[in-house]
Amino acid sequence: MEVGETIRVHEVAQIPVLAPGADGTFDDSGVGIGSVVARDGEISIYYMGWNLGIRSPWRNAIGLARSSSLDGKFARYSPGPILDRSPEDPYTLSYPCVLRFGPDDWRMWYGSNLAPAVGNADMQHVIKQARSVDGIHWTRDGRTVIGFADKTEYALARPSVTTIGNGLLMCFACRGSHYRIGAATSSDRGTSWTRLDAAMGLVPSDWGWDSEMTCYPALFWHRERLWLAYNGNGYGATGFGLAVWEGSLPL
Repeated sequence: MEVGETIRVHEVAQIPVLAPGADGTFDDSGVGIGSVVARDGEISIYYMGWNLGIRSPWRNAIGLARSSSLDGKFARYSPGPILDRSPEDPYTLSYPCVLRFGPDDWRMWYGSNLAPAVGNADMQHVIKQARSVDGIHWTRDGRTVIGFADKTEYALARPSVTTIGNGLLMCFACRGSHYRIGAATSSDRGTSWTRLDAAMGLVPSDWGWDSEMTCYPALFWHRERLWLAYNGNGYGATGFGLAVWEGSLPL
């Protein structure tokens, strides 16, 4: 990814799109947006809800909020999550990315811990896949679809998936000695993936606002070009930036 053309922010919302839920709900300690899906005149936000813990510092589950327009009020589908801990995901779940391939063919990629989250070294947070016929009720087998590239990695998070021709491209945050953005491609609608970090990933810069980390990517197409929004140092404390792909895509 190379630095793209200069752009500007047109408007910033005065109130949050989605705020933490009521006390006792799965998202009462915070919310993190995973992806936005438009269907049949409705906008759906799939997001991660936070609960603070005692013996484990936190637990997360996946929720759904919907609106009739992008600038309208988003309402939760239910007080509870649409995807929570289960035999397939016994510890915690994180940022979901959802694509709709057809009326009854929905896919979700999400993060899941393979071990209890006691400290960073114990996280073992990988990316898994779920399927749905309606975008609300999901099935999963617990299989890891993207795991670690080497022994330095211990967490992969916030997958962002887009279509490129007949294939899929995913970018995601990789956590090891520092955060960076990795990438993978799939030719079977996301069941199996091949990592292409060296070709398409985004590592920290030599200096400046994203010199310590690049994380939390969001892929999107604009004017027939592939763009990537991402956070910089401090998980976004220094702001977010854009990169644009130049040249042919390796798919």
